[in-house]
Amino acid sequence: MEPLKIYFAGDLFDSKDLGGNVMLAAAIEKCSGGRYQVMLPQNGECEVLERTSQSIRDADFELLYNCDVVVANFDGHDLDSGTVVEFCFARMVDMPTVLLRTDFRNSGDHTLPDGEPWNLMCSHFPRTKVLHINSMVRYHECRGKTADMIQCLKLFYDSIAGEIVGSLDQVVSERSWLKGTELLTQYCMAVKSIGGSLGKRLTDEKLKLLTASKIASGLYD
Repeated sequence: MEPLKIYFAGDLFDSKDLGGNVMLAAAIEKCSGGRYQVMLPQNGECEVLERTSQSIRDADFELLYNCDVVVANFDGHDLDSGTVVEFCFARMVDMPTVLLRTDFRNSGDHTLPDGEPWNLMCSHFPRTKVLHINSMVRYHECRGKTADMIQCLKLFYDSIAGEIVGSLDQVVSERSWLKGTELLTQYCMAVKSIGGSLGKRLTDEKLKLLTASKIASGLYD
């Protein structure tokens, strides 16, 4: 069976973001034994020929809809707005999603009994699993196992990746509210609602092939 493609949504604006994304992506692929393949939007940024905000946006949406599942980084006092938009459009077609937070700070609506450390409007969606990992605690656990900082980082990312893979396995196994017979129509509506050049990138013919492959993967009945 072909690996499920992960759209890795999150910050990609500085050296820590870019390097951390690459290390975590590699760890996820390794820990999953090839069951998941991580697609990093940052790898396609430089390949967009027409450097406009819309062309970059549309290329990211094209990559999103060509993937099967989503891992969205929900770190920070304020969530990255682009990540939130991508998460919302992934929900339109019920892509299995893991919301990953390694930031140990509290913010948002965390004081509510069922609140998360972000705005409540980003919570309580179907086929979505929230994964909280205290990165400082995890880092010191790994640091206590080795004095070698390179090995410490490897242990750190491997441990986070293992939990992500476990969460993905859980959310992928959940039944979708979308039937396979409805999937093409839903994707067509989502693409139209995004507008821009996405309709040219994801033509009706491409969407037929795309949704057929998603149905064949077992993600939709």
